[in-house]
Amino acid sequence: MAKENDKPVSETALYRKYRPARFADVYGQDHIVKVLEGSIESGRVSHAYLFCGSRGTGKTSIARIFARALKTTENDIYEIDAASNRGIDDIRAIRDAVNVLPFESKYKVYIIDEVHMLTKEAFNALLKTLEEPPAHAIFILATTEMEKLPETVVSRCQTFTFKKPTREILRELIASVAKKEGFTLEAGASDLVALLGDGSFRDTLGMLQKVMSGNGEGGDGKKILVKDVETVAGAPKNTVVNAFITAFAAGDVPASLEAIGGADKAGIDMNVFLTLILEKARFILLVRSGAKIADIEGRLSEEDFILVKTIGTDPKNHITSKTLAELLRASDETPRATIQTLPLELAVVRAFSERQA
Repeated sequence: MAKENDKPVSETALYRKYRPARFADVYGQDHIVKVLEGSIESGRVSHAYLFCGSRGTGKTSIARIFARALKTTENDIYEIDAASNRGIDDIRAIRDAVNVLPFESKYKVYIIDEVHMLTKEAFNALLKTLEEPPAHAIFILATTEMEKLPETVVSRCQTFTFKKPTREILRELIASVAKKEGFTLEAGASDLVALLGDGSFRDTLGMLQKVMSGNGEGGDGKKILVKDVETVAGAPKNTVVNAFITAFAAGDVPASLEAIGGADKAGIDMNVFLTLILEKARFILLVRSGAKIADIEGRLSEEDFILVKTIGTDPKNHITSKTLAELLRASDETPRATIQTLPLELAVVRAFSERQA
C-alpha cells in the first residue's frame, strides 16, 4: 500500500504531508520549543497550556508533538474542535471522561482547538476541570483570539504566544519542500509565495501546492518562475509593480498615478501591490545607503535585480527615507480605506509636494 508521502502533490495537501512530527522539524517557534523540551526533561509538566497565535502558525502541530514527546499514545490523545463542540454538554462529557485513567500512557492529553468559541456555560464547566484536574490530565487550549477567553481560564494556563513566521523562514520552508517535491524556484518566486502566504505556514504551503500543480513553465515543467506564481495566485504582474517603482523613483507624479490606476483597473489587491512596492523600494534604499549588493541579489529575479541596482546607484533617484516613509504610511492605511487606491495616491502626492510647490 502506498504511503501518504508517496502520493502526487495534487492528491496530498503539502501542509499535511510536511506537518512537523518532531520538535526538530518545527520552523520559527524556537522560544516555545525550548521551554516545552525543558519541561519534559525536568519533569515539570503543567496541567494546562494555552497556545495563542494567528492561524497556520503551528499551534495544533506543536500540541501533538508535545503530547507524543510525553510518550502519550494516540489512544490517550483527544482532539476537540470547539467551533463544532462548543456547548456545556460537550465540556461536561470531557469533565466526566477526564477522571478515567489513561489506556496506555502516563497522561491523557486533551487538545481543544479554537477554544474561544466555547459558550459562557461551557467555559464555566471547563474552569472547574482546570481548577482541580486529575494528575494524569493535561489540557492544551489553542486559540487565534485570546482576548475572547475569560481571564479565569487564562490564569490557570501556562501561556505561549506563537509568532508569525518571517518571510525568511517561509522562504526556507518553501525551498525545502519544493526540493523534496522535485521542483526548483526562480529567485524571487519563493519570495512572492512567502509574501502571499501572509505569515501562515498552512497558507504558504497551500499557495506553493497551487503553483506546483501548474507544473511551471521551465523546460521540464519542474522550474517555477515568478510569472507562474503571478498567474496562479492572481498577484500583480512584475511589470505593473516595476512601472510604479520606475515612475516613483523618477519623481514623476502623473506616471506614478497612472500606474496605480492601471493596477486598480486590473483588479489588483492594493495591499499586495503595496507590499511588493515596499519590498523593492526598500532594496533600492539599501543599495543607495551602501548595502552589499550581493546580499540582495539572491532575493530577486534577474530583471528585478537590474532594476534595483540601476535605480539604487543613481544619486538622483527619489526613493529616500522620506518618500519610503510615505509608502509605508500608505501600506498601514490601505486595509482600512474605503477607496483602496487613495492612500497610495496620497502618498505619491505628499512625497513630492515640496518639489511641486
